[in-house]
Amino acid sequence: MKKVLIAFLFVTALLLAACGNAEDSSGSDEASASESDAQETSNEEEEASSSETFTYESEEGPIELPSNPQRIVALSYAPNVLALGGNVVGVDEWTFNNPIMADKLEGIEAVTEESLEKIIELEPDLIIVGSWLKNIDKLKEIAPTVSFTYGKLSYLEQHEEIGKVLNKEQEAKDWVEDFKARATETGEEIKAKIGEDATVSVLENDVKQMAVFGDNWGRGTELLYQEMELNMPEKVKEKALADGYYSLSLEVISDFAGDYIVLSKNPDGDTAFLETETWKNIPAVQNGNVLELNTHVIADSDPITLEYLLEQFSTFFLGE
Repeated sequence: MKKVLIAFLFVTALLLAACGNAEDSSGSDEASASESDAQETSNEEEEASSSETFTYESEEGPIELPSNPQRIVALSYAPNVLALGGNVVGVDEWTFNNPIMADKLEGIEAVTEESLEKIIELEPDLIIVGSWLKNIDKLKEIAPTVSFTYGKLSYLEQHEEIGKVLNKEQEAKDWVEDFKARATETGEEIKAKIGEDATVSVLENDVKQMAVFGDNWGRGTELLYQEMELNMPEKVKEKALADGYYSLSLEVISDFAGDYIVLSKNPDGDTAFLETETWKNIPAVQNGNVLELNTHVIADSDPITLEYLLEQFSTFFLGE
């Protein structure tokens, strides 16, 4: 009798274990199915989001753009797009070779308006160009293409306009507001330290000559003169303010030198002038009031470059 009872209990235990395994398997299958459904729903929502469009009023008229572009080729204004977190797959070679952009370019290709086949391979859903580039009509056949005329908008308006293109206008406006406030505050601190009447020049060496810049030609000029409201020498106002820059020879460079000099040092240009007596006798040079910066890094006026310049100017003028 005892053997029968033990056998009965053993069989019962096996049946209960089998039922438990079946329930676990069923529960696991249901969980797996639920996860699969959730992933499928997420993919569908992402596809739907990326396929939605809106009408953007471009310089050339209304154009349908993706509301959430996933593969952007920026042949111009790439740093603005990167600063706004755009999903970039291709940028111009100047941006690609800029050292301060390196950490933002992983997996991104360098392209030009001439490399149409390469751009096609990138399968862009949005292309951004400057109106001065070639093959814009051909680019339009590849993907919706927005072009901008350089100088038509101020440097901060340009960033907000890129924000509109990417459907990130508010993000762009928030950065502009914050940047202006920080730049103005830094400018006030600088003037308090160097004096309200101190002057600053922005110079650059080229292959054969020098240039001095006004208040809207990159190289930190917008930041120094527009936002920080630092002074430029009278000779610079006279010659460079209207056109944005003025070419000059080494012989007259002292006439355009301010109490402080920001030297946009072009590594492709002639730097022999740095060893001349004319340069060495400039008061700003003798006083150690020269900030040398790489032209390839500071030429533009996008948020990434401007943040870099704000830090450089703070260190140079304030020792921070």
